[in-house]
Amino acid sequence: MATPISQANSQSGYRSKLPTERLPDWISSSIGKASELEKVQNLIKGFKVHTICEEGRCPNRGECYAAGTATFLLGGSICTRSCAFCQVEKGNPKSAIDKFEATNIAEVVNQLQLRYVVLTSVARDDLEDHGASLFTSTMAAIRVLNPNVSIEVLTPDFWGGVVDTKKAKQIQKERLTTVLKSNPVCFNHNLETVERLQKEVRRGAKYYRSLDLLKTANEVSPNIPTKSGLMLGLGESHEEIVKTLKDLRSANCQIITLGQYLRPSLNHLPVQRYWHPEEFEALASIAKEMGFSKVKSGPLVRSSYHAEKS
Repeated sequence: MATPISQANSQSGYRSKLPTERLPDWISSSIGKASELEKVQNLIKGFKVHTICEEGRCPNRGECYAAGTATFLLGGSICTRSCAFCQVEKGNPKSAIDKFEATNIAEVVNQLQLRYVVLTSVARDDLEDHGASLFTSTMAAIRVLNPNVSIEVLTPDFWGGVVDTKKAKQIQKERLTTVLKSNPVCFNHNLETVERLQKEVRRGAKYYRSLDLLKTANEVSPNIPTKSGLMLGLGESHEEIVKTLKDLRSANCQIITLGQYLRPSLNHLPVQRYWHPEEFEALASIAKEMGFSKVKSGPLVRSSYHAEKS
């Protein structure tokens, strides 16, 4: 039986903390070797590709770069949505998609000799297919140079373009199917937070729209595992987290990541609470009992962090 959160708090002596400029002692990221950091950064800059590691200021990027890994960001560096937690630049992308983006990413993957790659993207609601073809073209380009690379995709919801809900769902399914036909090893779409906080945190997204996307992905390609992630510390309760995990399992989501939200800047949502490592462990136990096949839970866990292991 999983340890209740209240009991975990009592055992550790932990109490809820108001957000401060100083992070709790248990949040400390690895810097990594300077030589390996420079190698990856030079490749990224040289080939003019984007990574969520840099654009999102991921706290693990030093460790990942030192290990020779990165999560590539498709569609440029400007997102058409304005999620209140994300560091990625928001706005209306005025330049066309870089026609060399896919081949440049493939070359970086080849030079880094990666065996497992994560592809994500900014939301591109301005594109006819909302960026679905960016995933397929990049997967194809990577496999030309190395057909043995395992590729995980972390996509937006592919929603929009029409007002009629029934038609919108069909278009969303078509875009999703386009990506899944390229046979990634894992399909990931992050729910990010609990239902109550969706409007404030994920502007332009919907809770049940995302759940439907995960459910549909499993129906279209049942052999491709589905994955999602939650950030903790935005004001959610333990009960809301458990409900969200249940909703994800009802959508047949098989893999879950739980991590601490860290405020990128003063322009973003403040941290309401820093969850203790023991609480992450307790939530991991609950998730495993629910039937998730793989669970990664901890303060610095991110959706693509050690993705090849999750």
